[in-house]
Amino acid sequence: MSDWRPDLNRPHVIIPRRDVDTMIRLARTLRRLALRDILPLEMPETARLDPNHEAVMMGYDFHLTAHGPRLIEVNTNAGGALMAYCAQNPCFPPGPSFPDAIYNPDDRRQIRLLRTFATEMACFSGNPAARPRLIVLLDDAPEKQFLYPEMRAFATLLTQWGSECRIASPEALEKRPDGLFHQGCRVEMIYNRHCDFYLETKPLAEIKSAWLARQVCLSPNPRQYGLLADKRRMIAWSDPATLAQLGLSPKEIALLIATIPKTFLLGSLELKRVWTERNQWVFKPFSGFGSRGVLLGTKISRTRFNELDPLATLAQHYIPPSLTDMGYEQPLKTDIRLFFYGNHPLGVAARVYRGQVTNFQMAGNGFCPVRISD
Repeated sequence: MSDWRPDLNRPHVIIPRRDVDTMIRLARTLRRLALRDILPLEMPETARLDPNHEAVMMGYDFHLTAHGPRLIEVNTNAGGALMAYCAQNPCFPPGPSFPDAIYNPDDRRQIRLLRTFATEMACFSGNPAARPRLIVLLDDAPEKQFLYPEMRAFATLLTQWGSECRIASPEALEKRPDGLFHQGCRVEMIYNRHCDFYLETKPLAEIKSAWLARQVCLSPNPRQYGLLADKRRMIAWSDPATLAQLGLSPKEIALLIATIPKTFLLGSLELKRVWTERNQWVFKPFSGFGSRGVLLGTKISRTRFNELDPLATLAQHYIPPSLTDMGYEQPLKTDIRLFFYGNHPLGVAARVYRGQVTNFQMAGNGFCPVRISD
């Protein structure tokens, strides 16, 4: 398993400025579509509630090609921002763990990130001056997560900024008539890194109840997931006939078609033909997250293909990752994550890896510094 800490001696991943500009334009276009909420998609009750705020730590993941960036997926629980920050800042030594003092009020990148939490609370509460007094960073068994050190760093950063932050699992929260509590203290905001995006499983029942009662600011939240990160959205985003009916400009339609791989519900295709052309496809469970359940057509067996649920699996045109020379025998695969809040980019990060899909589980895999070229 690789170390979670960035290797500060790695070469930079070079991203053309025009590609960064394209990624930003795409994220803004998709947000405008989300705000209009005109694409039909059956969403649960939790996603139909509009909390009047957006979502911290939105991530847009891309592969770079000779013809520009291609969107692979959107994430509403994107981790790795502080790891990417360390990779980009050689003067910020990660050591065996993040240092005790991490907050720097003179660092514009930190302040820009922290202000997203203040904005979320202000929009949720209706008080422009509001800042959450207690934030819970939520995940399933967080201490067992690979990115737990980064969660601890986030908690330190938020606490030193002035909002106490605790890390907890859903079971550690208690629902009372007047809201959610952690160890007797009222929770005003949850920074949600749990992957039950729609709050449908039993451990999140009390959080779901508080969310529907508008008793807690939850960010990211089910509505933002449903509008932007539910993988089924990519079916419409990549379909010219659907896009033509949405009142988009020709320029916006051209942007979506050029950057979003054709995506279909597997059950809408002729399975025999898909199998024959499987090398052109990647198969994804639309309810999955990260790389879980993702199967490349070049690797899938006929038995595994026949086991796919056609009504719960997406078939997406396969866009291979770009390659970066990191000094190993073979170049490493590379993907790009654009961190976004509302209409504003927060930063861009690069992850390099070997293996079938992006992960941190193999030596050499992880975040590395980025250089934007003109």
